[in-house]
Amino acid sequence: METVLFHLTTITTLAVLVVLVCGLFVMMRGKSPNLSQKLMRWRVGLQFTAIMMVLAYVLVRQYF
Repeated sequence: METVLFHLTTITTLAVLVVLVCGLFVMMRGKSPNLSQKLMRWRVGLQFTAIMMVLAYVLVRQYF
């Protein structure tokens, strides 16, 4: 279980990074403000997911 949570944490953190870079790239190019906003909303959701994964990993590691 610990290994699975570790890998999920890594995947969600990398997903946050990818969406952040894509959102910044779209915003810097000035192409579509709507797409930039959508990507930033996705980033916030992924950050929440990543934080929950880190917390789950810490709890599993501490108590089991």
